Amino acid sequence: MAVRAQFEGSNDIGVFAKLTNTYCLAALGGSENFYSVFESEVGEVIPVVHCSIAESRIIGRMCAGNRHGLLLPNATTDNELQHIRNSLPDEVKVVRVEERLSALGNVIACNDYVALVHPDVDRATEEIIMDTLQVEVFRQTIANQVLVGSYCALSNKGGLIHPSTSTRDQDELSSLLQIPLVAGTVNRGSDVIGAGMVVNDWAAFCGMDTTSTELAVVEQIFGFQEQQQSFLPAEFL
Repeated sequence: MAVRAQFEGSNDIGVFAKLTNTYCLAALGGSENFYSVFESEVGEVIPVVHCSIAESRIIGRMCAGNRHGLLLPNATTDNELQHIRNSLPDEVKVVRVEERLSALGNVIACNDYVALVHPDVDRATEEIIMDTLQVEVFRQTIANQVLVGSYCALSNKGGLIHPSTSTRDQDELSSLLQIPLVAGTVNRGSDVIGAGMVVNDWAAFCGMDTTSTELAVVEQIFGFQEQQQSFLPAEFL
């Protein structure tokens, strides 16, 4: 299911939230409406945690994670780390990372099996990503952009990537990730997909400006249309 949402008038959902198959992080200080959208769609299945990271609300850009773990920048305070650890399921490893490129959400894009990372990420950070998130790691660019986390959104079923990605690059990335990919936009033509939406295997949240055409592409590539069909009685299938 793909849903539109807004954080205090901003359509950059991926800046103020982080969504995986085992938890959802939402920035402190948003309107109640922002949280209730997440609570109603995923709150029955996974915890929706209100938090800040490094004393900032742009949590979606500051962290990277999947169902196995969560990576936080070194500037994360002890209180924030403890709060997040206490709120997440026990099987999720939460690790603070010493990395020069500290906006981890911008430099890491991952699902539960594979991570694409900025070509200049530290070798030690690469090891931590492999160990904590239990993924294969590939140093990549998307449409010649090094901020791979900003220019794509991935789940275990599919991925939406920068609209200028060539067909050849799409095929290469698709074979690395082992999922179908489509080049597209959110928020009425924005190519900063990682900032404009969050997604897991059964839900996606896009900015309020996202058009119905963009939403339809999101629902198709992430496999939500098949899910909706499966909810219908047998005689309609």
